[in-house]
Amino acid sequence: MSSIPTAPPPVDRVRRRARARRRWAGAGFVVPFMVVFALTFIAPLVYSVYLSLFRDQLVGGNVFVGLDNYAQAFADEKLLEGALRVGAFLAVQVPIMLVLALIAALAIDSKRLAGSSLFRIGLFLPYAVPGVVAVLMWGFIYSERLGLAGDVNDTVGFDLMTPLSGDWILFAIGNIVTWEFMGYNMLIFYSALRAVSHDVYEAAAIDGAGQFRIIWNIKLPALRGALVIATIFSIIGSFQLFNEPNILKSLVPTLITTFYTPNMYAYNLSFVGQQVNYAATVAIIMGVITAVIAYVVQLRGTRGGAR
Repeated sequence: MSSIPTAPPPVDRVRRRARARRRWAGAGFVVPFMVVFALTFIAPLVYSVYLSLFRDQLVGGNVFVGLDNYAQAFADEKLLEGALRVGAFLAVQVPIMLVLALIAALAIDSKRLAGSSLFRIGLFLPYAVPGVVAVLMWGFIYSERLGLAGDVNDTVGFDLMTPLSGDWILFAIGNIVTWEFMGYNMLIFYSALRAVSHDVYEAAAIDGAGQFRIIWNIKLPALRGALVIATIFSIIGSFQLFNEPNILKSLVPTLITTFYTPNMYAYNLSFVGQQVNYAATVAIIMGVITAVIAYVVQLRGTRGGAR
């Protein structure tokens, strides 16, 4: 006799339905994000790669050229000059900014700084100032005719401060960026320090550890992850350098060229020179370089923390 299939127990059916509901609930949370992510990140990236494979020619119109745009970009002296300038800016400005932010975070966390709350707000406040406003303000300060630099030079009788000169313009831009973002990085470091348990400090005090040993053996290791994050953000910001030199260009047009940074170069290629395909190529190259450097920093930071 053939066996008659029996219906699964009610309990099994309820469990399967509950699992199905959980799967659909998870998809309901993930799918909206994936749609937005695809439309705002993946689609523009794919379209930029597509544009970089074409070239708009006088004869023939927009034609497929393969990797010719990339070969042209790697031999482009203007792009190389801007990339080297941004690299030098990154090598000098980022360490200075992070060290200053680290010192400020340690000072606030020490509980020995009078008015630490006001000091913390004062350092973070420049980050709330719009970038355009900050550059215009510092541009006025740097002015040798109407600003603070000119007043100082008139007082001493010689050119003591010339921030808008060829030798100092990159340092002047670095000063603006440091002023804008030091408080932001300080807050990242301070938040990481606040996550350290007070029991660790109490145990160190019982063992007779001084402030220097506490900083070196407890606080700095606790800041490793925050330091990696701040460094990656700063690297990305350095390669995206645009607002500061682009606005200061109106004050010193002979010093800041249209290809002063790669971002300025890509912007002017696209919106001034109407070379959209080549601008997309420059953007793709700089994006890959930025991603590789950020990944190397993250990899070394996580490996160092695992030792």
